[in-house]
Amino acid sequence: MPRNEEGFTLVEMLVVVIVMAILVAIAVGFSTSARVRAGDAAAKSNIDIAVPAFQAYNLDNGTFTGMTLVILQSSYSKGVQGIEVISAGAAGYCVKSTVEGRSWFKNGPTAPITTTSCS
Repeated sequence: MPRNEEGFTLVEMLVVVIVMAILVAIAVGFSTSARVRAGDAAAKSNIDIAVPAFQAYNLDNGTFTGMTLVILQSSYSKGVQGIEVISAGAAGYCVKSTVEGRSWFKNGPTAPITTTSCS
């Protein structure tokens, strides 16, 4: 009686499982990287959206002193979200936005948005 040779060998199955594991590992790496980039973009966007409110506050008061998130939201823009006013003085301010555990700062009004604290 002849042997039936249909089906996959154990080695072939192991090769398929290893290839699938490698593809999953690559996909997880891309997903994590994409999540970090999306969080960074959201944090920077939070600050960008708030900048006109900072400028309006300064125009109305002649200073940034006394500027708080509550004042910005109630008097200038309800869209100001996800930021923290670290400091506000006569000629400038420092704000922070944190998303996914990563913080971005703006030492305003002229400095760029960076990951460096403006302490």
